[in-house]
Amino acid sequence: MLEHVQQLAARIVTNVEQVIIGKRQIVELVLVALLCRGHVLIEDVPGTGKTMLAKSIARSIGSSFKRIQCTPDLLPSDVTGVSIFNQQTREFEFRPGPIMAQIVLADEINRATPKTQSALLEAMEERQITVDGITYPLPQPFVVLATQNPIEYEGTFPLPEAQLDRFLLRVHLGYADRLDEIAILKRQREGHPLETLSKVVEIDELLALQAAIKQVHVDDLIVEYIVALTTATRNHPDVYLGASTRGALALYRAAQAWAALNGRDYVAPDDIKTLAMPVLAHRLIVSPAARVRNVTAQAVIEEVLTSVPVPGARAGRRFERAIAG
Repeated sequence: MLEHVQQLAARIVTNVEQVIIGKRQIVELVLVALLCRGHVLIEDVPGTGKTMLAKSIARSIGSSFKRIQCTPDLLPSDVTGVSIFNQQTREFEFRPGPIMAQIVLADEINRATPKTQSALLEAMEERQITVDGITYPLPQPFVVLATQNPIEYEGTFPLPEAQLDRFLLRVHLGYADRLDEIAILKRQREGHPLETLSKVVEIDELLALQAAIKQVHVDDLIVEYIVALTTATRNHPDVYLGASTRGALALYRAAQAWAALNGRDYVAPDDIKTLAMPVLAHRLIVSPAARVRNVTAQAVIEEVLTSVPVPGARAGRRFERAIAG
């Protein structure tokens, strides 16, 4: 089954790369979030392909896709939907909002007010919305891909820690390098490749993949390594708020998916080291004194990865026994 995971994942990544060129690892990280039923915060400047990435993922799996353009005047009901009185039936009818989709793009999420941002909290965590006291389940799979511009801060409302913690990953697309940018220009000479992008995986197959990655073996030493990393962030002198238990669980799940994408049925220490930055960095709050010294959360994660001992030969032997068994 795990071989099937790798094959289908490779099919999705290859398909998305027809639109998003030169960003294979970022595409794979978004796919990890999709397999873990997690949400992604894409932080980058305008024009780097954030929206195209979300649309490409949605088309590749044949899911429904809705976009929410976040602005200061966006209301919670604009996200969740409203109940409207039907004069013919003399009953209230629920008109679903854009959150009722399988892939939701919350564009420039930090431009929405805290009240509207909180409307996304229940949807992201509980996978349901409540309107007029009635709870509506969201479709499966349900993934929020939120974007924000890290440069502009005027007219924005920084995401609260509780909402940042709901994002499984934070990724940065960055500018394309010279050769990739040339390829992008040539590929869009006669039309956008997104227009001809086809579905390569059925929704039922994706749901099966989400269940399959939970079978990836995680050794006890790896679990201890994850806990040691998150504990180190909490005890770091430059950190005001460290990674939560939800962060540790996110790293655990993401590592299972990453191992499966790489054709393994067990998690290795390198998987944890690869994912620590996108999974944990956005969950840390650096102390004011450290910010004055230009200390960043990324620098703290790098220091923690260097200082916390990695499971060595004993873990390797246990991996081999687990595979043989």
